[in-house]
Amino acid sequence: MTGVKTNERPGTRAVVRHSRVSAYKAREVLNLIRGQDYEHATEILEFCDRGVAEVIGKLLHSAAANARHNDGIDPEETFVSACYADEGTTLKRWRPRARGRATRIRKRTCHITIILSRLPEDQLTRRRARVAAEQSERRARRVAGGRLRSRAASRGTRTGTDAGAEEKGAVAEDEDVTSEALAALDEARALETTSHHQELEAEAGAAIEHEFDEDGGDDEDGAEDVTAVDLGGETSADSDDSTATAPADDAGEVAANEIEDETDGSPSGDVVDDEPEVSPASASGDGAESTQPDEEN
Repeated sequence: MTGVKTNERPGTRAVVRHSRVSAYKAREVLNLIRGQDYEHATEILEFCDRGVAEVIGKLLHSAAANARHNDGIDPEETFVSACYADEGTTLKRWRPRARGRATRIRKRTCHITIILSRLPEDQLTRRRARVAAEQSERRARRVAGGRLRSRAASRGTRTGTDAGAEEKGAVAEDEDVTSEALAALDEARALETTSHHQELEAEAGAAIEHEFDEDGGDDEDGAEDVTAVDLGGETSADSDDSTATAPADDAGEVAANEIEDETDGSPSGDVVDDEPEVSPASASGDGAESTQPDEEN
């Protein structure tokens, strides 16, 4: 079954014929507004930079006017159900070229058609609710603005003395609030600084105690080793002194014995000749003879 023909589609239509633009250029703009509601389509055509957009915009307004006056439909409740461009007549012109020849110029035209139809009921319901909400919001803003203006006018009608007193009271209250806020801020900063210092001190004390606990056993062992080393050094020093004095005493005794041997134990310390002693038993006769002349003398 074939679909609905273009010229049989329901809705309100507007047609422009023999528009001096090609159908290809018109179709590029018509594709932008197809399926859009009337307001949105109007905005698109208003800000479109194509030359044919102006012609299509006028045609859209004509279709909306036809829907209002001929069919009694509000244009705000319509949308572009169909839009198309058909080929129109082509104007033939000629351009002179070299050697007496001519080139054909084709000035194309088109027939543009826009059909507006009523929106479905569900979309109309949502649209009406949105419009009602916007109207109520605008009304509330307008009422609030009127109340503010009336209050400002009523304040302006008061006497200057009352207004000055109220202004001074407001300024004093603002100053009191500001001073209280500053005092509270300073107090909070001081408390924060004090707590920070206390935390730092506590952390430092804990670190020192931890280090002392770790190094306590090692320090005691080191002290005992040092004491042992010191005691051992003193003992070895005493033994060295005793061993050093003992050879000195032995050397003195040896020297004294040698001196006694040389002096034969004489207390005067006279030196004795190195000639060997002659015992009486081993004395020979020569010795007797040598001693007799001496006796005679």
